[in-house]
Amino acid sequence: MTKVVFLGVSSDIPKIAVLARERVGDIEVMLPGDAGAAEAEVAVCWSPPPGALAAYPRLRLIHAIAAGVDNILCDPQLPALPLCRVVAPDLTVAMTEFITWGVLYYHRDLDRVIANQRNRIWHRIPLAAASSCSVGIMGVGQLGAHVAGELLRMGFKVRGWSRQEKTVEGMEGFHGEAQFEDFLGGTDILVCLLPLTAQTHGILNRVTLSALPAGAALIHVGRGGHLVSAEVQAMLENGHLRGAILDVFEKEPLSVESPFWSMPNVIVTPHIAAAASYDSVLDQIEENIRRLQQGEALLNVVDRSSGY
Repeated sequence: MTKVVFLGVSSDIPKIAVLARERVGDIEVMLPGDAGAAEAEVAVCWSPPPGALAAYPRLRLIHAIAAGVDNILCDPQLPALPLCRVVAPDLTVAMTEFITWGVLYYHRDLDRVIANQRNRIWHRIPLAAASSCSVGIMGVGQLGAHVAGELLRMGFKVRGWSRQEKTVEGMEGFHGEAQFEDFLGGTDILVCLLPLTAQTHGILNRVTLSALPAGAALIHVGRGGHLVSAEVQAMLENGHLRGAILDVFEKEPLSVESPFWSMPNVIVTPHIAAAASYDSVLDQIEENIRRLQQGEALLNVVDRSSGY
């Protein structure tokens, strides 16, 4: 039986540990401080304290409970072991639903309709075809490619930008720093789905947003570290950005003092765009533990040089 320690700063960790104990499987669930926890071979974690993983000398695998792993990679004492992340079908569907809602919110002018309602203005805004709206997706990995496909199916023009060249049938592709400004210049609704790396940290800043056409909108569902809040706020206040849907922030929970809460052209959501179910997370963890013990290739191994 494989000993697995669950640790980290997340309310999900103890809940997943309880569920793991209830499932029939070949793992022994441990928490930090439990007798025998120091002998754990696998660590399941989210935002583990710096140096925490290095305290388990028998570890063979580190497994995140979500797609993002920047909260683990930031540990300066992180052991040189395989690190796997979760890539779940239900997460992909949920993220696609959220982004599609956001795109339709701006394309169908519902932000303006709601503003008119507040002022008791009856004004019918003419409908525009989806093909008149260009959605730019920053980050064309598995999630981004799926979102692009769904938006293309609905008739939207879709352009995608990523570090390396990516191809999605029907999508206009851009890649690398040299093509970034061209990508932004033709984007009406910008969707951030990037992983958080040294290169993407703070990418939602004044320079990036200024390259968008005046009146563009932002849907941010990437990582909190992408957002430079003061500069996004300034672009919203000066009207260059029509509006923003913000799901992730530099510090969470978002401070009650944040101006985003009361800005009329901002929707704040509490990091709910997508999350894999606990069962789906455990399915992947258990499969990777089986593969580890059998010497097979692991699923969704993180490339530490790229950060995802």
